[in-house]
Amino acid sequence: MTSTPAEPSDSSVSSVRPATARRHLVSTDELARLLADADDPVGGRHTLVLDATVLQVAGFDGHPSYVTGHEQYLVNGHIPGAVFADLLEELSDADAQYPFSRPSAERFAAAAQALGADAATTVVVYDDSFGQWASRLWWLFRSFGHTDVAVLDGGLRKWAAEERPLEIGHVAPTSSTGFAASGQKGFWADKHRIDRALSGAEPATLVCGLPPREFTGEAGHRPRLGHIPGSHSAPASRLVDRETNAFLTEEALRALLADAVDSPDPIVTYCAGGIAASADALALTVLGRDDVSVYDESLNEWAADDARPLVVIAG
Repeated sequence: MTSTPAEPSDSSVSSVRPATARRHLVSTDELARLLADADDPVGGRHTLVLDATVLQVAGFDGHPSYVTGHEQYLVNGHIPGAVFADLLEELSDADAQYPFSRPSAERFAAAAQALGADAATTVVVYDDSFGQWASRLWWLFRSFGHTDVAVLDGGLRKWAAEERPLEIGHVAPTSSTGFAASGQKGFWADKHRIDRALSGAEPATLVCGLPPREFTGEAGHRPRLGHIPGSHSAPASRLVDRETNAFLTEEALRALLADAVDSPDPIVTYCAGGIAASADALALTVLGRDDVSVYDESLNEWAADDARPLVVIAG
């Protein structure tokens, strides 16, 4: 069995971090306390709340398209003090072939510093969806060595449903002392890693975060539909409770992800472009798996190559 290297430590991050950061998810109550204590930070650390919302819209050709959630952030309201984080442009590789491809360490460092992050920052990320965008930014921070980062459980929807305060308009980032980003091993997979998994040369458990009908091949907008052979279906939208928008209990997540959680092999998550896959990666990390990687280009890349196999199980 081949194991993915353990996540390296980051000397720029305090070895004593809030329990919420170690648990990867922060509750609305916990965030409210962090915000209330903002003027009296613990251990010299300060909290940075980021809104990572991206909106999916129908394009002119009927295919899904994406727009930044910045206007919604400005007009509809956001958590007080939250800074908007642009996953669509600033926190992706603008020159990549596929949308939302991860940026270089240099580009990420510049973007994170512009948001006000530095080595003394506890980052809490949320979105106005079911957590997949927040999960993506959470994964990016960790993959570049900043481990003091967590996702707000339930996101903006749960915060607002509890009638907690919202703020309208722009929030200027605080000054940063500088953000150091260094790519960490084991966070990302590529098509060659999938090839090795399929051939048996380097076993892996593949987990697909797409909706069920896209997994089976009954729906989708790619030239070729279906899923990578041997994959387990774990739709990212099913990781959360429909009423509260919070992630399911660990017991429920374990049941949903049992095939992956119980696997002796490292796990690779994928979807269309590494977003839903990041939510699956978060859930698996919450359940204790530290050998998860995300196939960043996912089916955007895989399905574009006729030589690479896809399985369709539509009835």
